[in-house]
Amino acid sequence: MPLFLLVGATSTVVYGLLYLLLRQSLTAQVANGLALLATAIANTAANRRFTFGIRGRTQVLRQHLGALAVFAVGLLLTGGSLWALKRVDPDVRRAYEILVLTITNLMVTVMRFVAMRTRIFRHQLLPSQHE
Repeated sequence: MPLFLLVGATSTVVYGLLYLLLRQSLTAQVANGLALLATAIANTAANRRFTFGIRGRTQVLRQHLGALAVFAVGLLLTGGSLWALKRVDPDVRRAYEILVLTITNLMVTVMRFVAMRTRIFRHQLLPSQHE
């Protein structure tokens, strides 16, 4: 679990920085989608290796496709939170965008961990990792 938290925290910081960089020239929704996609791919690879200790190419496609499904749910949640924020305040400041996205991403992170542990990587976990 501590490695998952480290990977998650790093992913969240990188996502926020990437979002801010992309947001300079793109809409909030497009910047969110691109930043989330880039960090989701890196997050899955890092968790696969460091959190769950899985190496090699066995089931890597299945695992990344499973993580892509979690990404889709995360994109719906973060995109929805941005949409709701814009409905409340069409001229919302970027700091509030980041705050709302960070809170939403924390919820998605919990969902991602549960999905990785129970579905995505469960076939390759060692018996002691299932407990």
